[in-house]
Amino acid sequence: MNLDERQFLRDLGLRIRDYRLAKRWSQLELARRCELHRTFIGSVERGERNVSVLNLRRIAKVLRVPLSEVMVARS
Repeated sequence: MNLDERQFLRDLGLRIRDYRLAKRWSQLELARRCELHRTFIGSVERGERNVSVLNLRRIAKVLRVPLSEVMVARS
């Protein structure tokens, strides 16, 4: 994985974290609602994991955020 790809995953994870914190949810709460493991959510938020499209869609749906908003960096 090159630097650009790593930065993309870190930015993606930070956007997910921002949406989660806006709802005042812990990683555990988001994981529970997504039916995923807490450590998985943590690794996604830290940009350590190349999350599948289906899991990303699940996370966005639970956060009630369009998938396109999660994917695209804010200006």
